[in-house]
Amino acid sequence: MGVDLSDVVPKQGRKIEDFQGKVIAIDAYNALYQFLSSIRQPDGTPLKDKRGRITSHLSGLLYRTANLAEAGIKPVYVFDGKPPELKRATIEERKERKVQAQRDYDEAVASGDADRAAVKASQTSYLSPDMVGEAKAMLDALGVPWVQAPGEGEAQAAHMATKGDAWAASSQDYDALLFGAPRLVRNLAVTGKRKLPGKSIWVDVEPELIELEPTLGELGMTREQLVAAGILVGTDFDPGVKGVGPKRAVKLVKEKGTLTDVLAHLETDIPYADQIRDIFLKPDVTDDYALAFKPVNEQAVRKLLVEEHDFGEDRVKSTFPRYAKLQDAMKQRSLDAFFG
Repeated sequence: MGVDLSDVVPKQGRKIEDFQGKVIAIDAYNALYQFLSSIRQPDGTPLKDKRGRITSHLSGLLYRTANLAEAGIKPVYVFDGKPPELKRATIEERKERKVQAQRDYDEAVASGDADRAAVKASQTSYLSPDMVGEAKAMLDALGVPWVQAPGEGEAQAAHMATKGDAWAASSQDYDALLFGAPRLVRNLAVTGKRKLPGKSIWVDVEPELIELEPTLGELGMTREQLVAAGILVGTDFDPGVKGVGPKRAVKLVKEKGTLTDVLAHLETDIPYADQIRDIFLKPDVTDDYALAFKPVNEQAVRKLLVEEHDFGEDRVKSTFPRYAKLQDAMKQRSLDAFFG
């Protein structure tokens, strides 16, 4: 889930075209889970091939990435590595929630409650190692680069943006700000129409841009203090302090100065607070990556999607010209640089 800072960070509405020519480092697991959750049949079940294997993640990766390429955006997907040990409790809790959602789904199906079944089905999404491998193979075939992070994908994406190798990190969560990303783009991989959970209502979803330095300036905080506020609210590595939401956390940190002083004031404690702070301020990242955008390998895409997973060949082929627009734009920029 990540840290919830939605109530305190200033967001700027944007159009997807606003990011033309930008390299965006996308939190791959976050995007793939979005695809698994949202790209489903009317009854809530995910898309599957003839052998019953889930394909929602591949469908989302193909068509949503094509949207970005067509807009001239240069996406780079960043995959999680080994999670910090302090994330174990969060991971176990997520597993338990999925197990409970599966029970609720089975009960809803048995009782004929189609709406509840659809909602619960989307909460059972699970990204297996095989699905991650398929996603990487598909990106290779599409000519879209991906980076394997040693630890948290958002930390790596933030690092790439901080170095200037990417213009921004992209995720639905706000953790990238705590990891130091100068810019965070939300809703990039899910732009378009989205159905509200449990309702027959569709809303327009547009990208949001959040800039770190203006955010810190508006809040009157340092990044270290923003990290402290995040820890008070609760992160993937700690449950936070009960009764402390984003606004109160910001207020307390600004008044007391440090996380230690806030915890003393509240007469409470957060186990491993120093280690959690270091996860954000000294993250496990790598500089061993290359961001090479290549032409689509149509034969490899066809083999993976059409032959292996029963995608319609015409629909798959229809995306290739959209990816080609990114290649054309990159060639033009290279010529402009050469003659400039």
